[in-house]
Amino acid sequence: MRFIKMHGTGNDFIIVPGGAGELSGVDGATNWGEAASILCDRHFGIGSDGVLLLSPSDVAAFQMQTFNPDGSEAEMCGNGIRCVAKYAVESGMVANPSDEAGFKVSTLGGIKTVWPVISNGLVTGVRVDMESPELAPARIPVAVESEKPVLDHRIVIDGSSMDMTFVSMGNPHAIVFLDTPVDQFPLERIGPIVEHDPLFPQRTNFEVVNVLGRDRLRVRIWERGAGLTMACGTGACAIMVAASLKGLVDETVTIELPGGELVLEWDGTGPVFMTGSVESVFEGDWRGAG
Repeated sequence: MRFIKMHGTGNDFIIVPGGAGELSGVDGATNWGEAASILCDRHFGIGSDGVLLLSPSDVAAFQMQTFNPDGSEAEMCGNGIRCVAKYAVESGMVANPSDEAGFKVSTLGGIKTVWPVISNGLVTGVRVDMESPELAPARIPVAVESEKPVLDHRIVIDGSSMDMTFVSMGNPHAIVFLDTPVDQFPLERIGPIVEHDPLFPQRTNFEVVNVLGRDRLRVRIWERGAGLTMACGTGACAIMVAASLKGLVDETVTIELPGGELVLEWDGTGPVFMTGSVESVFEGDWRGAG
């Protein structure tokens, strides 16, 4: 199985350009969920936060499927889509990559438009139209009876109360704003409890946030199906929306994550735009773990 290892702001991925047809080369796995668990293992596999499959599409330049290390399939991955955009441009998968219209990528969470930032023939960053957030609880989904966006919903986790704001960016997010430093929050312990709380029918991503100013936030993330990660693109977008709804930020914000920075733009009504760096790490052929 041919693969490319890439990362966006420290969120690393195994990209499989051959798509689903490469499955036969992954240690007897019968589906891509099983294969992702094998490949993402950081001791016995390649090691990554997810596997991204690229396949032909009738409605976009190509289709991206995202599989988490626990074998689950995610609707969308903001850092991952930047990685596949870089690969698509540098491999010649897309024509006119610098066109003002950008190009489209089909995902389980909808069709996204991307604009590569190109320097000396290489893609150094990507701007992504992450589309408009979903705020209706039933569509996030979160088991809260409300027709309006849910801000600061009190929930008790492991004996401690937290005020959560809920947003979907094609996948569910629960966001908590802290007065204490995010680095001191026991995310390794609390994260999996929140992810699997009955409040979230499809589990959830969980983010803790410090407001550093109206143009800067600091964040740590627990990703559904992946655990602690260096960054999360959809999570950064959800945080931007939550902070804006609470009146904490302006329309352009830099978000500091463990793996680097992302720039988010949201006018309060339309789509969220995300811009961030992307880098290739290495490429190879998976010949099995045996």
